[in-house]
Amino acid sequence: MRSLTLGIETLAETNMTQLTFHEVTPDRWVDFERLFESPGAPKYCWCMVWRTTPEERRQRDPASRKAAMQKRIQSGVPVGILGYLGDEPAAWCSIAPRETYRSLGGPPEGENVWSLACFYVPRRLRRQGLMRQLLAAAVDHARQNGAAILEAYPVEADAPSYRFMGFVPVFEEAGFEEVGRAGYRRHVMRLRIRPGRSGQALIGDSCAHGRIVGWRTNPQAV
Repeated sequence: MRSLTLGIETLAETNMTQLTFHEVTPDRWVDFERLFESPGAPKYCWCMVWRTTPEERRQRDPASRKAAMQKRIQSGVPVGILGYLGDEPAAWCSIAPRETYRSLGGPPEGENVWSLACFYVPRRLRRQGLMRQLLAAAVDHARQNGAAILEAYPVEADAPSYRFMGFVPVFEEAGFEEVGRAGYRRHVMRLRIRPGRSGQALIGDSCAHGRIVGWRTNPQAV
């Protein structure tokens, strides 16, 4: 995945934080590890909750989960993308083919379905629009890798759990449509990914008006 920077009209006006994005590959394990071991990061799970095999579920300690995630990354299994502030890993999105997860509760129909299962932004960087940047980057990454459908499992903004999976209004703004429920709190939402040029916004028209309106390639990363 090429490094991409999201172009949002309001960024220039409000001086909001901009991220660049990279797929988590073996050579970026150190960055992934650094982010997850930072204060407040989810180092208790290492984003393995929805990935564990039956055997791995018997080993719930953080060290075992870290080792399981490292094994996947080092073997080339897609797991997600990192958002960077300069050279510093600053955000995470778990975006990968649905078959690399255990059941997330979505409908079985569909080919080339990718699942978006987790977001993490450090507390100091929240409320700066990074969630929308991560979501747009996830859509672009999935499309570049052949996804036809992107499936997500967000909750309402006042939900007491599963908040790491995102909030329904953000996905509605991005053009996702609800197709079912997974349990009591999680909504199953899908976006059909339209063909387009690499680095082009592929999220629906509802993201205009100062929200996600397009991509521009980072000239430092081409």
